[in-house]
Amino acid sequence: MSTTDFHGPNPGAVAERARTLLRMGRAEAAERELRGALAADPLHVVSHSLLALTLVTRGAVDEAIAEAGEAVRLAPEHWFPHYMAGQVLYYADRPEEALRAARAALAIDLDQAQIWELLARVHGGREEWPLMAEAARRGLALDPHDSKLVSFLAVALGELGDREQALAVAGDAVRLDPEAPLAHLVYGRVLLAFGSARDAARAFREVLRLDPGMDRARELLVVALKRRNPLYRAVSRLPGSLGSWRVLALLPLISPLIAIFVVIAVAHWAMWVAESLVTLRLARGAYNRLLFRRGELRSAVLCCAVLAGGTALLVLGVTLSHPVTGVAGAALLALVTPIQEAAYTASPLARKILTGWAGALALVIAVSLALSVLWPARIPTGVPLLAMWAGLGTIWVAAAVRRLFGRVTPDL
Repeated sequence: MSTTDFHGPNPGAVAERARTLLRMGRAEAAERELRGALAADPLHVVSHSLLALTLVTRGAVDEAIAEAGEAVRLAPEHWFPHYMAGQVLYYADRPEEALRAARAALAIDLDQAQIWELLARVHGGREEWPLMAEAARRGLALDPHDSKLVSFLAVALGELGDREQALAVAGDAVRLDPEAPLAHLVYGRVLLAFGSARDAARAFREVLRLDPGMDRARELLVVALKRRNPLYRAVSRLPGSLGSWRVLALLPLISPLIAIFVVIAVAHWAMWVAESLVTLRLARGAYNRLLFRRGELRSAVLCCAVLAGGTALLVLGVTLSHPVTGVAGAALLALVTPIQEAAYTASPLARKILTGWAGALALVIAVSLALSVLWPARIPTGVPLLAMWAGLGTIWVAAAVRRLFGRVTPDL
């Protein structure tokens, strides 16, 4: 780790300025500083490492990984470039490589709390909760006042189901650093899981006060506000595993499960209906409206329109004794599930596939209804009925699509 001549910029001082700029969220300015430092001293390891971190925050993943590798090449015997490479790989969503980099840093120096912090973060991204808790505890043995490590320990304890300890440790993180957005975010998460939705909402609002750009806090605040609604609270208690594609695989083996599958599908449909209604009710407030992504509001409005249209067709079909119209109405009501499954899918590719699925079902319903008016005797009720069951069964279609085409991003 070298310095420059008297007339050039000092890379060490530039690196410190770049750190400050990164903490302020000014990645572009930090990149300019670091490239200037490297122009003066191409062998400055810290500048290479910080440039790698800056680049990955700006989305230049390949260049960031190359810079991190250059830092490791220049100083393979030092823990810092390995640690920074682990940070870069973690944010690049390459957890296996991030884990190897963190372990390489630990092999050089076990007494750096920030390496244990990275290791805890990586294990958390991999949902390895006992290992996350162990890494956090090892780091806290070195630095008992590290608010991030305390927060990671609280997350791990919460996921392991230790309610009392999770709440206590999350509260400690906030007390250690009341100005840390992460501490309030974790406290809110634990409260959402084990405590009061009202208190969780208060914690997430504090996160947004400290860091208005933290989208994760905005999403969780929406969840907390919804859970204050009795209808949403009732239907959201359904076990998430019921919508797993693995459950669907049991169907050919145990045919009486068909009735159970129907109940599961209808229950999920009811949950999505509640989601739509509660979203629209919350969006009436000017502040709450800003918390929702545009797609969420649009899908909620569309679902309410589908509910109104489906109910009208169903009543019309019963009144006129016209089975195809009635079943088409029921199929239209079932479209709530595919619309919401698409809207709440994070991966752009998976979302496009599910949106196409919902559009295809809507087209089948519309064509069936139109043809039933033109040729009443020729269109069986089986076509819209099949569309209805396909719509309700989208919970398993969506699970398979997300598994195949989804992409998991780090949570913290």
